[in-house]
Amino acid sequence: MTQITFRPAETDDVEAAVPLIYSSGPEAFNYVFTDKAQEFLKYAFQDGAGEFGYRNHVVGILNGEIVCAGAGFTGETTLAFTIAAARQILSFYGVNGIGVIIRGLRIEQIIKPPSNTLYVVAHLGVKPELRGQGIGTQLVTHLLSEQFITGIKMAALDVAVTNPRAQALYERMGFTTTETIKSSLSNQWGTVVNHRRMEKPLK
Repeated sequence: MTQITFRPAETDDVEAAVPLIYSSGPEAFNYVFTDKAQEFLKYAFQDGAGEFGYRNHVVGILNGEIVCAGAGFTGETTLAFTIAAARQILSFYGVNGIGVIIRGLRIEQIIKPPSNTLYVVAHLGVKPELRGQGIGTQLVTHLLSEQFITGIKMAALDVAVTNPRAQALYERMGFTTTETIKSSLSNQWGTVVNHRRMEKPLK
């Protein structure tokens, strides 16, 4: 297994980290953020605040290079994340940001935000050429370490039904499917497929 070193993300990681974050759900990101999805994610990442900010992410390093990225959070962050997202969206998109916000609220019916007692791991991305080498397992394991989950009893994640390889990885790590959520969300930029919510009890 390729051994990865993890650290908190920094603003200067934007060019390496954002494509990995985007790779965790390109169709969903495109549906919400249009053809400017990666540009917006870079803007939000460097801003630092909110769900997409660098302060909410960790990166994995191999031979001095960022090879994976991910985030973890609970429902306690919901209000702060919502405020940050609205500010970032309106600043980036201007008046068109209202449509972005509406689409973001719609997608929360498919990829649901966590409750205060649920720790969600999200935005999980590994460089394509390094997948299958245990890096994803190490990333999720790191995000489920005690420094992040003290007092939390359940972890969760969402996986597209079109990504059976990722689902198999999560099943090997002890996650089980608790709900399959059907999606009818689609526009000119992206189609959001059905998603599975998977959960795992934490010690």
